[in-house]
Amino acid sequence: MTGDALIWDIFLRGVACGCLAATGVGLAREGVSIHARIAGALFCLATITYAINSSEALHVIFAPVMPAVWVLSVAGAGYTWLFLYVLFEDQKLGWRTLAPVALLFVVGMAGADAPDGVRQKIWIGHNLIEAVLALHAIFFIARSWRGDLVEARRQLRGPFLGAVAVYMIVLSSFEISEAMGYDAAWHRIAGSASLAAFSFAGAAAFLKLRAGLFGRVTAATVAAPEPDGDPQDRVIAARLAAVMEKDALWRTEGLTIGTLAEKLGAPEHRVRRVINGHLGHRNFAAFVNAHRIEAAKAALAAPDNATRTVAALAFDLGFGSLGPFNRAFKEATGLTPTEFRNQTLQSASPNSGNPR
Repeated sequence: MTGDALIWDIFLRGVACGCLAATGVGLAREGVSIHARIAGALFCLATITYAINSSEALHVIFAPVMPAVWVLSVAGAGYTWLFLYVLFEDQKLGWRTLAPVALLFVVGMAGADAPDGVRQKIWIGHNLIEAVLALHAIFFIARSWRGDLVEARRQLRGPFLGAVAVYMIVLSSFEISEAMGYDAAWHRIAGSASLAAFSFAGAAAFLKLRAGLFGRVTAATVAAPEPDGDPQDRVIAARLAAVMEKDALWRTEGLTIGTLAEKLGAPEHRVRRVINGHLGHRNFAAFVNAHRIEAAKAALAAPDNATRTVAALAFDLGFGSLGPFNRAFKEATGLTPTEFRNQTLQSASPNSGNPR
């Protein structure tokens, strides 16, 4: 790398590190959920260390701490995926969300100590895992876009955070080509420029953080409180209560925000605002499932339904298959539908409290 290119590389990586540090400060604000704070901190730290680790010049500057820098950066793409998953899917940190990151970390560590003949194959596998995580990020960003009820988050999906996944794919492509022996000089500058642009966009977005972007502002409810302010919102809220509670529109399989808005005779953005701002739901699926789960609890607790299968109840409530019903029910109650039914019916049994 020439002298001018080296200066530009260091400068662009410095810009990226500064922007990432600013993003971390923005995510530490009050109102951000603990899951988003942790995922955001891991993302910022791992990306900063990646910016250092992927520069030969910065290797010299940070030589005393390079082993720690390398360890923190080896699963950087995984931390990016984790942060996006927490942000867009309202996921919580747990074994299911941390497992892909752990896999990426373990494969990277294995590649560091592997014999020369095996190391290249391990690193290609590591980069392929990064690409898969990037593709998954693109998938869930696009999948839940229409049903997202948080306006600030909807605005981030296309112009900025969708590009993050694209950047991850480009980065993985560069690294795979380098692992296979194709190393072009322009890769370094292109990579550092992309990283700087991505980091600047992130800082610009998250330093203007709006309430409700991360985590829940208020507890979600099924019944709508009386909206304050806009009279049109009050009208929509009344219609919403009628179609969801009296007409049981939530039983419709595949119900979408567009279908509901059409039924209410209101624009989608106003329906989103009422459901998010006055009911506290962050995505449309959670709003619909809240009604379904309440009905499921009543059905499972009814002795008359004791012989009906859980699958039959799930289909009656509008779920397309048993798996999503089981997951939604356990997330809401902490029990599987079968466990809830057994526990409820046993406690309601006349003999359940009689001493023997």
